[in-house]
Amino acid sequence: MTAATQRQPAPRPVTTLSADDARRMALRAQGLLGAPARSASTQGGGGRREGVRGMLRRLGAVQLDTISVLARSHELVPYARLGAVGRSAVESAYWSSSPEGEPPARPHSFEYWSHAACILPIEEWPHFAFRRRARRAKGHRWHVMKDSARSCAAVLDRLKADGPLTTSQLGGGRNGGEWWDWSETKIAVEWLLDTGDVVCTERRGWKRIYDLAERAVPEPLLHDDLDDAECIRRLVAQAGAAMGVATRADLADYHRLKGEQVDSVIEGTGLVPVTVEGWAKPAWADPEALAAPPRGRHRTTLLSPFDSLIWDRPRTERIFDFTHRLEAYVPRPKRIHGYFAMPLLAGGKLVGRVDPAREGRTLVARQLSLQGPKAVRPMAQALREAATWVDCDTVRIERCDDAQLAAALRTELTRTDEDDTRAGEGTTD
Repeated sequence: MTAATQRQPAPRPVTTLSADDARRMALRAQGLLGAPARSASTQGGGGRREGVRGMLRRLGAVQLDTISVLARSHELVPYARLGAVGRSAVESAYWSSSPEGEPPARPHSFEYWSHAACILPIEEWPHFAFRRRARRAKGHRWHVMKDSARSCAAVLDRLKADGPLTTSQLGGGRNGGEWWDWSETKIAVEWLLDTGDVVCTERRGWKRIYDLAERAVPEPLLHDDLDDAECIRRLVAQAGAAMGVATRADLADYHRLKGEQVDSVIEGTGLVPVTVEGWAKPAWADPEALAAPPRGRHRTTLLSPFDSLIWDRPRTERIFDFTHRLEAYVPRPKRIHGYFAMPLLAGGKLVGRVDPAREGRTLVARQLSLQGPKAVRPMAQALREAATWVDCDTVRIERCDDAQLAAALRTELTRTDEDDTRAGEGTTD
């Protein structure tokens, strides 16, 4: 066994946490327990009224995905934490768009490979140098260019002269075949994105806007000076803070690191070794999360399947005793909970799920399940709030796996008592 593959013994834990402690710490770290990070302005600020940009800094990464049901996942993530923030306000808070003809705005984020394709705080640019170096060392992604040097030079010249530009403006993304049949230009610009010569600091109508990194990334951040160990140490520490308490596998999964990479830096992250009752593996906690017991109001909301609270399915099952899978790519006859089932978070627990859709001004619950009668009122509250957010004025239940709970939910949805629309605030548990 080589030194690289040897596992160091886990350090002695400094304390033992109950499973409920760990669950509350995870919720608070993710901005779903305590005074919500609401703000009329989404443009910044710190503390409790941190807005979308503060939420992004707290989470460290917000996953992007092409699926759009009520909204795209990167819009659903702030909605779950901040309430009914306008979708246009969410987009403007993430990106750095500026009116045509004016100098580029200061970027607040960039898009890169983290847990998946994610929106990341611009301050984290230097810490992904290790991944840019790894991509560069590999020499290509799954597409291989016919003439790499020439194609990349052509893209860089165009961006230098005319950028920022979309793929279409650069000459088109496909050769005319299937979606994966990329053009040489598309392969080149994505390769340059992988290696850090090009950056995406804005999406417009779901299209990436590419620019030269040297022009878009603030000069103090535009460097690859940090070695791999320092980059990974920062990302492990950030993942620990974003999760509150986590196992080695949890820490690795957050930014898609290897377990061995976590092992190599864990001692320098500041994370504290702990034991969690019911967890089979050692864990590490954010010292700030340990310093004060998590208290406050719980958010009652629907969660995107790509939300960082639940994107790691083994962790979700361990913390919430809730098994969830995305069935968008499962053949329709084999789906159990629906195309884009969104778990219901209420009272700090996952107590149901719904596969939503919109038909005109109606939010349709195509498939719905609840974990008992106590979940009826929170589901009605969450559906009503979600409907309002997406400009629907009616909620219709199509299918529910329990006829009695479905009837109770329909009754609850007809209520007009203002106490039932308390802006998504639950109670402490």
